[in-house]
Amino acid sequence: MELALTASRHMTAWMDRERVSLGFSTYQAGKLFLVGLQPDGRLSVFERTFNRCMGLHASDDARTLWMASLYQLWRLENFVPHGGATPDGYDALYVPTTGHTTGDIDTHDIQCGPDGRPVFAATLFNCLATVSDTHSFRPVWRPPFISALVPEDRCHLNGLAQDPTTKDPAYVTAVSRSDVNDGWRDRRLGGGLLMDVRTNAVIAEDLSMPHSPRVHPDFPGRVWLLNTGTGFFGYVDLASGRFEEVAFCPGFARGMTFVGRHVVVGLSAARENRTFQGLPLDEGLRSRDADARCALHVISLDSGATEHTLRIEGVVQELYDVAALRGVVRPKLLGFKTDEIRRMLRVEE
Repeated sequence: MELALTASRHMTAWMDRERVSLGFSTYQAGKLFLVGLQPDGRLSVFERTFNRCMGLHASDDARTLWMASLYQLWRLENFVPHGGATPDGYDALYVPTTGHTTGDIDTHDIQCGPDGRPVFAATLFNCLATVSDTHSFRPVWRPPFISALVPEDRCHLNGLAQDPTTKDPAYVTAVSRSDVNDGWRDRRLGGGLLMDVRTNAVIAEDLSMPHSPRVHPDFPGRVWLLNTGTGFFGYVDLASGRFEEVAFCPGFARGMTFVGRHVVVGLSAARENRTFQGLPLDEGLRSRDADARCALHVISLDSGATEHTLRIEGVVQELYDVAALRGVVRPKLLGFKTDEIRRMLRVEE
């Protein structure tokens, strides 16, 4: 089955105007995709294979890209100097330079702390963690209702937002408060919550499979997130703890990144897994006479309108995360399936 990416009418013009490329991960297909623009304005699509790739995080200057895979956390560096290009015309080339072997701990969201070290959701262990030079990982925080650090996905802690000013971990999403192995699956409809990592306070409850919390510096007092089980993108008002719906997303929404005063949201098509059936999202799709789609949606934070879309059809049906490569027009990357990486050298001065 082939892959087809179809951009809405003004999607490429928006990417050109913002000087941004987009990365997205799919653990279903085991691929990392980078989408930019060719010199003629058409889409440039580059992909490489990484087993069960999930969480993504791009640095503000797009020099570094972090990616979670099945049992490793990879740091990829852009080998193209500022203002330069590869011989074949790409202005960024991401090369895997450091791989931390964490074991299969079901790593979800990734952010980078003020020291540049990654902090990530170690979902199997119900905690936030960072890398270790001597161990699989180092736990840094877990919810107070989790009684033990054990490899049992109890609450499905999946999402992580950082404070945009300090870069410290700020908020997490979890599907439930469950403290038994796999207990979150019984609380999909209204057991979800948003927590403040710094105070251990529960900020919002009664969410349905929340994912991808993010903080935007232009909107103090809000934590944007995907209330995935209902299909709505919106924000939690920190003063009231209420989730305010902003836009309905026709798909299983996970992964989002800000580009100016827009957000790019990743959507997945219908899943056969029982865990993702029987949610309010299903009725939301039926009432709108819509099918779940695999796509990227660009939504205005001011109006809630979906202004641009990138439909993804064929072999890829599920996405996990989305990253914005700011200032990059046409990116490419190296993987491990060809011998290119053997000859890719960059010597530190």
